[in-house]
Amino acid sequence: MNPRLSNFWARMKAHRLASTFLILLTLALGILIGTVISQGVKGQSAKNVSADATPISLPSPQQLSTAFSQIAKQIEPAVVNINTEGIVRNPHRRRSPRPGPGTPESPEDNPFQDFFDRFFGGPGGQGFGPEEQRTTSLGSGVIVDPKGYIITNRHVVDRADRIRVRLHDDPVGFQGYEAKVIGTDVETDLAVIKIDVNKPLTAAKLGNSDSMQVGDWVLAIGSPFSLEATVTAGIVSATSRNNIAQQFQDFIQTDAAINPGNSGGPLVNMRNEVIGINTAIFTESGGYQGVGFALPSNTVAYVYNQLIGPEHRVTRGSIGVTFQPALDPAAARVYGLKNGGVIISEIAPGGPAEKAGLQVGDAITAIDGKPLKSGDDLVADVSRRKPGTHAKVSYVRNGKEQTATLTIADRTKLFGERLGLAQEEGEGPESPAPTRMGVTIRAVTPDMAQKLGLQENRGVLVQDVKVGSFADDIGLTRGDLILEINRQRVNSEDDFRRITSAIKPGQDVAMLVRRGRGQQATTLIVAGTLPQEATGSNQ
Repeated sequence: MNPRLSNFWARMKAHRLASTFLILLTLALGILIGTVISQGVKGQSAKNVSADATPISLPSPQQLSTAFSQIAKQIEPAVVNINTEGIVRNPHRRRSPRPGPGTPESPEDNPFQDFFDRFFGGPGGQGFGPEEQRTTSLGSGVIVDPKGYIITNRHVVDRADRIRVRLHDDPVGFQGYEAKVIGTDVETDLAVIKIDVNKPLTAAKLGNSDSMQVGDWVLAIGSPFSLEATVTAGIVSATSRNNIAQQFQDFIQTDAAINPGNSGGPLVNMRNEVIGINTAIFTESGGYQGVGFALPSNTVAYVYNQLIGPEHRVTRGSIGVTFQPALDPAAARVYGLKNGGVIISEIAPGGPAEKAGLQVGDAITAIDGKPLKSGDDLVADVSRRKPGTHAKVSYVRNGKEQTATLTIADRTKLFGERLGLAQEEGEGPESPAPTRMGVTIRAVTPDMAQKLGLQENRGVLVQDVKVGSFADDIGLTRGDLILEINRQRVNSEDDFRRITSAIKPGQDVAMLVRRGRGQQATTLIVAGTLPQEATGSNQ
């Protein structure tokens, strides 16, 4: 080989080795530097985490299903199924709805139907059918005394000729034990019934409903749709829900499924304590829609203890005043209220407030030195006082603070007729007779005006409509508010009787009627010609 060519190849090989070595050396240095930098970054990151952040840790799973099953097994023996039978007059019977504006499509459109659906399981709740019919109702109850005392809802056993109670371990086909009513309370819709069984019964324990908070787990147990011992779970979705029904009903709201038949059954907390009696649902479909209401156990215990007493009735105190439920800040300033209070809007004749010299417009600020923030405080305090006891009332009149000593009266005797309680307690006059138009009417009280969303006390309320009467023919229904008759304003029962008594058979009658509640109300005219055979009382 040529020596010059051989030297050239030797030099090339030497350069290649050097280049390769240089490349390898560069790569090694790069890896080394990268490793050092990476460790520095990781060290800094770890340092930041430990200094500024808390590591996330997962809790151990809680066996809620096991807890639910244990509670259900313990409480189910105290939950009963209640069936009732009776012959009642259907107060909501009416003709098929007439076409036209404001015509109700269902009884729920009636402003004096309950804000919620009651849980009857039998017929008779649809507003149609015969004037008298045999009805059945289905409900639940909870045993609270081993001797057979049971708490349920009043509407479950109301007007029942026969009440039968089935226990959880009764054999198939057994109709149940005959029960008798010990006492009922209209204003809380509670009832106490009793069965006689030749063995001690399992009784549920009542808990303190004031301890319940939004988000607490609860179970609802009862017999929806005749399905006995049904358990549903949910949470407390709200507390102290008032203005849903009557004044003394302050509910626990829950999303535990409650359906027809659950009424009167217990709402149970995770300590296996009854903290409420399932009473109502808010629904537009007639079934469960995620909102149910239970009467708190503290109220239940208070009512129960009075119903099992010698008189078997609930006595509530009253000072004989009506007040504005919601106090506007401007009104508070005008009446000189700085820290809450109750402004009197009406005083019962002959009641404690009138006897003590209180007047409309006075603002009650305290009772026996205890400040009042709202009307709820006043009701809660006074209603639990015994009639005949005394109370010192502080009030503001024309900016001046004054005091008066009142003697507490029985609320039923003061307001029974207005509240529809007098007849329940065996007091007061008999039901008013229908007028010559075939309609029974009653005056509109401030409480009714508020429920109807009226700005003023105007009109008379249709309490009942006689089947086949002139009022029935022209489409009047229970709960209608009659504002005018033949273009003459109606402000009282006397106005109604005076105007209608002057109308002769064969003459046309046109009534301006308000139907519905609040913003959903409509005003319409119902009219017809008074037939020759229309006769009756001219009261």
